[in-house]
Amino acid sequence: MPITKSATKAAKRSLIFQKRNNEFKLRMKMAIKKFLKSASKWDTLAKEELSNVYKFIDKCAKVWVIKKNTAARKKSRVAKAFAKIQK
Repeated sequence: MPITKSATKAAKRSLIFQKRNNEFKLRMKMAIKKFLKSASKWDTLAKEELSNVYKFIDKCAKVWVIKKNTAARKKSRVAKAFAKIQK
């Protein structure tokens, strides 16, 4: 339990940021899963899904939910999966 007023505020902010970060991560993970599922079926929408996945990954990196190198790694792996499907 926080004792000081500033510690109480910090604890509240921490919970707010935790909720926001989890929402961002969930949206990113769901976009990646949706893309991989559509790519495995070789939908024509896979290219649109790829840009959507990039958008979510970049947004997460922009607001520091994930680090920039992590974002680059995730984008690279998604692009690699897309290239594999294209062949």
